[in-house]
Amino acid sequence: MTPYQAGILQPIPAHAIYLVFDVRVGSSPDSVSRVLSALANLSDGQQLVIGLGARLVGLLDKHIDGLTEFQGVADSRVRLPATPAALFCWLRQQERGALVRQLQQVLHAVTPVFEVQSQVDAFKYLEGRDLSGYEDGTENPEAEAAIDTAFVSGDVAGLAGSSFVAVQQWTHRFERFDAMTKQAQDDAIGRRQSDNEELDDAPESAHVKRTAQEDFTPEAFMLRRSMPWSGADKAGLMFAAFGKSFYAFEAQLRRMSGAEDGIVDALFQFTQPQTGSYFWCPPMHEGKLDLRLLGVA
Repeated sequence: MTPYQAGILQPIPAHAIYLVFDVRVGSSPDSVSRVLSALANLSDGQQLVIGLGARLVGLLDKHIDGLTEFQGVADSRVRLPATPAALFCWLRQQERGALVRQLQQVLHAVTPVFEVQSQVDAFKYLEGRDLSGYEDGTENPEAEAAIDTAFVSGDVAGLAGSSFVAVQQWTHRFERFDAMTKQAQDDAIGRRQSDNEELDDAPESAHVKRTAQEDFTPEAFMLRRSMPWSGADKAGLMFAAFGKSFYAFEAQLRRMSGAEDGIVDALFQFTQPQTGSYFWCPPMHEGKLDLRLLGVA
């Protein structure tokens, strides 16, 4: 059996729900531990991927090396909201009805001590595109490289096989994107929408140039598992980047935001993040979530 939550590596599902929770006021560490134990038994690591926030780990008087809270980017030229949270659940299904039933099971398990901070419905668009029409995650590492990128290595029980995930909900301004010429759209991404080929003469603000993973020192590779979302009259991208630390995400976001050299990623012309949270995704052990580092059986 794999020591990690396998859903992190698996292809994007047809349907998903991203749930983010905070701890209810007055909840005791013991009550939180009991609910986490029930959630650990519910999770299979595939159709339900779980992450824990620093405030939750702190409530249990524990510490996970590398886990912190997202606090934005110093000297950013754009707004980068920080929305700390306690618990993250990524529900993944191929059929909508199964997703609805799974949602009810998760809510029943956690609502005694957790309250919903946000619930976002997501879906796979075409073969895996953003709602702008451009392919998402083109440069994602694969096979062994993906495992090396996304998961903590070593032999520390309860830590090896875990992952860190940065989550942001981006809202697209489609009226702005649609007002751009096709060339301007391609220049903003740095790829042609028609064939996904990278543009040799893309401007320095192109997203592809801002986030070229091999151009950082050290290299900033991460495993993106993002999905389009929609709700009411808004839509966009739920961005989720998994890694063995938050380094790659922070390095890329610093450059995207213009904090590094003053050049802001062209994506910000038509889309903006509304949230920003960090979570630690525990490994799996004997078929269930491994929470031994938190003292939860």
